Amino acid sequence: MAHDHDHTDDHAHDDEEDVALIEEGTTPAADAAPAKKGPEQTWRTYAPVIISLVLLLGGIALDHFANSGPTGTPERLGWFKDPIRFVWYVIAYLPVGWPVLVRAWKGIVSGNVFTEFFLMGVATLGAFGIREYPEGVAVMLFYTIGELFQDAAVLRARRSIKALLDVRPDEVTVLRNGQAQTVKAASVAIGDFVQVKPGEKVGLDGTMRSDSGSFDTAALTGESVPRTIQKGEAILAGMINRQSLVEMDVTTLYQDSKLSRILKLVQQATGRKAQTQEFIARFARIYTPAICGLALLITIVPYFFVADYQFRDWLYRGLVFLVIGCPCALVISIPLGYFGGIGAGSKQGILFKGSVFLDLMTQLNVVVMDKTGTLTKGVFKVQEVKPIGIDTPELARLAAALESKSTHPVATAIMDYARAQGGKGEQGYESISVDGVEEIAGHGLKGRVDGKEMLAGNSKLLKKFGVSFDEALTQIPYTIVMTALNGQFAGYFTIADELKPDAAAAVKRLKQDGIRTVMLSGDKSAVVDIVAKQVGVDEWHGDLLPEDKVAQVERLKATYTTNAKKKLAFVGDGVNDAPVVALADVGIAMGGLGSDATIETADVIIQNDEPAKIATAVEIGRATRRIVWQNITLSLIVKAIVLILGAGGLATMWEAVFADVGVAMLAILNAVRIQNMKF
Repeated sequence: MAHDHDHTDDHAHDDEEDVALIEEGTTPAADAAPAKKGPEQTWRTYAPVIISLVLLLGGIALDHFANSGPTGTPERLGWFKDPIRFVWYVIAYLPVGWPVLVRAWKGIVSGNVFTEFFLMGVATLGAFGIREYPEGVAVMLFYTIGELFQDAAVLRARRSIKALLDVRPDEVTVLRNGQAQTVKAASVAIGDFVQVKPGEKVGLDGTMRSDSGSFDTAALTGESVPRTIQKGEAILAGMINRQSLVEMDVTTLYQDSKLSRILKLVQQATGRKAQTQEFIARFARIYTPAICGLALLITIVPYFFVADYQFRDWLYRGLVFLVIGCPCALVISIPLGYFGGIGAGSKQGILFKGSVFLDLMTQLNVVVMDKTGTLTKGVFKVQEVKPIGIDTPELARLAAALESKSTHPVATAIMDYARAQGGKGEQGYESISVDGVEEIAGHGLKGRVDGKEMLAGNSKLLKKFGVSFDEALTQIPYTIVMTALNGQFAGYFTIADELKPDAAAAVKRLKQDGIRTVMLSGDKSAVVDIVAKQVGVDEWHGDLLPEDKVAQVERLKATYTTNAKKKLAFVGDGVNDAPVVALADVGIAMGGLGSDATIETADVIIQNDEPAKIATAVEIGRATRRIVWQNITLSLIVKAIVLILGAGGLATMWEAVFADVGVAMLAILNAVRIQNMKF
């Protein structure tokens, strides 16, 4: 087993290597097994440890039994002594020690001398030099076991992120010349015609060609309820077809699909390190040479002050000090803790683009949210219908028939409402004759519906055609569609965006975490007022252009993030939110399948469109930071105690092994604990 990741100076490069390792599914160690091991790979991984452990235990047994009892008795065989004893322990040492010595030598040659491999090499070779063979083998054996333990922990932490890669099918069924062909998804061109069978994953982004279909989007957004997609609507790679065979037109190349872009962002997540990680990397560069220097002083300085100085005894103390001082627990568990936080986030549908943002989430003082698409669904819905001289279902049918000639979101809301009223077949708006439709820009629609002259639009449209109505209606804050039949006012529809179910709970959780909540929107101030009171934000502003949002965020940063420990986050989903997402200390994209520009700019992506996940992201950040600092404290306290004992000759190599490998294992167990936490 070769350990290809250095936990001191070399560790600075580990996170970048992880990007490739996620794709390959391998552990950080060069010979550590991939996610799916065959019997041969498993044996290659664990054989060195097994061989060394068996030989070490055999050697200890022979030390005890072969050399016990009075001289000349059968109990004292007397044959297990040097050089046989030396050769036995060398054979036990090499399977686990040789790879570490090679790494130490490579470090020395490259100018990176003071690595953990150097510490382990000097300490164990020194133990052999003073004929403490079992202890030399034990130190290297338990160090290697700790490395294997770490590899397993990293694999576990990585699994939830790597699972995203399995969402993309490699092959799709393309219809060419009327024939269905199974081809590589990466070879499909834009405009190709693809079939998706029931239970099959969608391999590419496209638009629905069939009338409708039901899709499971849990892998993308975490939503448990299947989503119905109508003809002409977008289908995204990673969705699963739940019902009948559907057909779609490909709109994006495989490597450019939204899912592929998100996966690339996730793979780069370990590249941006938290301040704690950077501190530990700098700390290790100073700490490791200091430990080597102190070990040397412990060995040599007593010669000048101790009357009965024994070089062997003081060298042993120096070697013990080296083993205890190895910074494994710190440099293993801290990056692993952050990686576990990123993994825990991905399980919740929250993608952190780097461990630095886990730290920043713990420092949030203000969360600024866009209204549409963040706290509201971003989908227009009829809130109220007030008919005059006609019943509601009939007005809905006539208005929907006219609006069916428009592609405006308001028109879609009225058509959805008419369908919900039970209008199907001969009762549906589709059966009504519509002709002479004219769209008057900025006003609305005019046309002949079921033989009647009909108007549907804003107050300006009715005034243009001389239709009288109650002027008080213009004060309604929501979007209002007024109608007229044959020159007479026929009633109106109020249309508004719908609040997300967890919007108010999300704001409440953030406030409980001591975070100020602000809502910014380009919508009318009267509408923003209503939504703000419904969700309970601390501050809100409406009628904002994109540049106004930037000005507001700059003002809030100047007011509330007055020191380095206070940060501001902006949550948005639209293209117009990209500038403020970039300006914020933490930019959060609401909906991992939203605007490409916002996804690229954001630091954190919430895939399932739930505002409550903002608070969850804060909680994951705080839990990660808590675990990281627990590991730092545990490592430093235990090492300080055992270092003092070692320097005083009260700790042996066995205590040193516990202080190094034992504490590292405890820290790793603590780091992976975040994977099982409930958020």
